[in-house]
Amino acid sequence: MIPRYSLPRMAAVWTDEFRFRKMLDVEIFACEALTKLGKIPKSSLFQIQKLARFDVERIKEIEATTNHDVIAFIKNVSEYVGNDAKYIHMGLTSSDVLDTALSAQMQQACDILIDDLKKLLAIFRRKARRYKKTLMIGRTHSVHAEPITFGLKMALYYEETKRNLDRLKRARGIISVGKISGAVGTYANIDPFVEEYICRKMGLKAARISTQILQRDRHAEFLNAIALTGTCLEKYATEFRNLQHTEIGEVEEYFSSTQKGSSAMPHKKNPILCERIAGLARILRANAMVSMENIVLWHERDISHSSAERVILPDSTILLDYMLVKFMDIIGHLVVHEERMMENLKLSGGVVFSGRLLLELVNKGLTRNEAYDKVQKVAFNANRDGLTFKETLLRDDGIRSILNSDEIEDIFDFKYHTKNVDRIFRKVGI
Repeated sequence: MIPRYSLPRMAAVWTDEFRFRKMLDVEIFACEALTKLGKIPKSSLFQIQKLARFDVERIKEIEATTNHDVIAFIKNVSEYVGNDAKYIHMGLTSSDVLDTALSAQMQQACDILIDDLKKLLAIFRRKARRYKKTLMIGRTHSVHAEPITFGLKMALYYEETKRNLDRLKRARGIISVGKISGAVGTYANIDPFVEEYICRKMGLKAARISTQILQRDRHAEFLNAIALTGTCLEKYATEFRNLQHTEIGEVEEYFSSTQKGSSAMPHKKNPILCERIAGLARILRANAMVSMENIVLWHERDISHSSAERVILPDSTILLDYMLVKFMDIIGHLVVHEERMMENLKLSGGVVFSGRLLLELVNKGLTRNEAYDKVQKVAFNANRDGLTFKETLLRDDGIRSILNSDEIEDIFDFKYHTKNVDRIFRKVGI
């Protein structure tokens, strides 16, 4: 991933240094396990533990000749260890080391994303509480529907973010698996004890069964959880972008005193971060699609997945980390125009209370169809005549003969639409 979208903590997980460190851990732990089985002298293990190290540039230099990264890695480590290096990688195949190390990397990356989501949850909770009773218009098909509160919108995003957190936690369990089972998964050249030992040391579970590799449905589940989380961020960002429309103006991204919005139009304040979130989410979905295609490999293994994973795993985790951190900044500093929300709520002249009127007429004994036709006529007449819904309603003798003045006044009470907000918040756990 390009530096522009890479944050240091996550980027460090995908460096060559970190990857080779995890691969070296696998090799050393394998030697420890084999020593316990009496396959390696203790003196040789001591030398391996003491001397084993690597140099990234030297590995690249060797790989230029071998065209095999694991062989280059082992050869470089052997240069430091000397004669006892003959015990390194004993009974293993390359993917034993690569896949187990990769699982450790994914686990580390997932922990960062989980931490990010927990922080975002806390921000959504604060915003939901702050705007719990802040009235605004709810929109369906982009048209005024009925009143809601901005806090309910935040509570909805809070609950959805909890589901994304659960998805990533489940995915962490799925990818926290190693395999040390040999060339085709039969343990022909390595005792299963070695796998159990290495995985325990690395904080992983041992795969119950594998081929030469861990099966890629695991990696696909991880990347699909990432794509879902990123798509939800895009959903929230798109809502804020819509609410920042000049004609709506209910919320907007924070705009600093030194920030510039347009090279040609000095007045512009654009939702650039929300738009960036929307764009980057497309990459996450595309990468998730690649991960699905990586599941289908020939026989016990080919390497068509390998080249793609070198791109999609770092890029997706780095991007989602960046998106989460940026979105925390967006929502944390979101400018909310409560007065404009109320202005827009009144913009449609009170027709947003038509549903309440419909129910009141049904309660008075009208059939639903009869009540619907009467209310629709009032609403359409109000729009045609440039009057408010209430003004038109008071002129309708048919409805006036059914509802008295107090009952009509109650229909236009905003409290009716917020009476269950507390109950919803309790259900969500805010």
